Amino acid sequence: MNTQSIVSKVWSFCTTLRDDGVSYGDYLEQLTYLIFLKMADEYSKPPYSRDVGVPEDYTWESLTSRKGAELEGHYIELLRELGQRKGMLGQIFTKAQNKIQDPAKLSRLIDMINANSWTMMKADVKGDIYEGLLEKNAEDTKSGAGQYFTPRPLIQAIIDCMQPQPNQTIADPACGTGGFLLAAYDYVIEHHGKTMDKAEKNTLKNETFFGNEIVASTRRLCLMNMFLHNIGEIDGKDFISGNDALVAEPSTTVDMVLANPPFGKKSSMTFTNDEGEQEKDELTYNRQDFWASTSNKQLNFVQHIRNMLKTTGRAAVVVPDNVLFEGGAGETVRKELLKTTDLHTILRLPTGIFYANGVKANVLFFDNKPAAKEPWTKEIWYYDYRTSIHHTLKKKPMRYEHLEKFIECYNPENSHNRAQTWDKETNPEGRWRKYPYKDILARDKTSLDLFWLQDKSLADLNNLLNPEDLAEEIIENIEAGLTSFRDVLTGLTK
Repeated sequence: MNTQSIVSKVWSFCTTLRDDGVSYGDYLEQLTYLIFLKMADEYSKPPYSRDVGVPEDYTWESLTSRKGAELEGHYIELLRELGQRKGMLGQIFTKAQNKIQDPAKLSRLIDMINANSWTMMKADVKGDIYEGLLEKNAEDTKSGAGQYFTPRPLIQAIIDCMQPQPNQTIADPACGTGGFLLAAYDYVIEHHGKTMDKAEKNTLKNETFFGNEIVASTRRLCLMNMFLHNIGEIDGKDFISGNDALVAEPSTTVDMVLANPPFGKKSSMTFTNDEGEQEKDELTYNRQDFWASTSNKQLNFVQHIRNMLKTTGRAAVVVPDNVLFEGGAGETVRKELLKTTDLHTILRLPTGIFYANGVKANVLFFDNKPAAKEPWTKEIWYYDYRTSIHHTLKKKPMRYEHLEKFIECYNPENSHNRAQTWDKETNPEGRWRKYPYKDILARDKTSLDLFWLQDKSLADLNNLLNPEDLAEEIIENIEAGLTSFRDVLTGLTK
């Protein structure tokens, strides 16, 4: 049975549970619990014979041997007990709850998972199955799951530019379901797997990847996703922290940071006031290692990511447009980033590629540098993949090949020697252009929000969007405007 057929079979059962009020996300969580337990059971038997830390009363057999109300009661007890354990086991089951109220359907799901030997499947097959389920879950826009899912073609393009190597440490301080970390792992295996020795493979599996994800349910999915891709051990240490990455200075530095921090302008916390009503309060992280104190969480993530890097470390970070032009703390952060790092490349992304509608985003590529008197950034290369580009998630999604010209222009083999990429063959529409540091510094608020192409759909009536694309773009813009209006309204009502 191939990957697609297994995904189809596993996911088709969700339609039955939807009638019982089980959401896509809830279903994926139940799958995570059960597949993890099934694999733990397989690892506890020959030829592995490992003690994976699952108590005897709560093994896989304790589920397969029960039916009806007895199964339901035992499953609830199992989730509660395993959530109190240490390591990956405890993290997978943290705050776990049974969302399948019909014992007969729970039993059918257990039987379906029991029919496959999960440890015998290749890591890429298991990983593809789970990734397929995560993507289907992200498509359920009403649940908000899409905010934790970065488009895989974009991730792959970024990884192909960054080219992670064996023995490098790689982190994502807002890792969601682990897309960047997994893509980095796959790149190293594909390009260096045959030449790596045993020690290097062990380092890649257990000591290379680190992340933060404050949402317990998303962290659970990330851990399972990575585990199924052969990263980490079922009885190993927890390498995805549930702590807010922005609260404190990094305890260690890494070689590479790959991240798409959560969108939304302000960091906030919810609390109950004296009248028992829920209120939100903006969070400002007062860290000594930050250039500026602000409640803008994207600016905070940019500062934090720079401080996560070793002196020779590199980063690729997805940020919304406001990071490029916002004044005040934004200007301070941009000036310091230009001084202390080599911010050499900015990729401008189109709308219609994220599950959050109307998002205008960019990818910043920068290399950390040691302290110096002169600014490290000498020039910034821009690739404008936004002007006259129109994507939609379903009918016209962005694919990897859409970014191949950018990768060619980026010149991953030597990103500081781009003379050969400045020609008509690789740059036919003038999308690739550089600006010297002095020109950037002279701009109002040191704005990095640069465009030079004219939108063809506005300049030429013959190139107008077709009605369906136009309608979808209008909807995206309206929804993005509503989000901004709610942010303003929230500020006025405080």
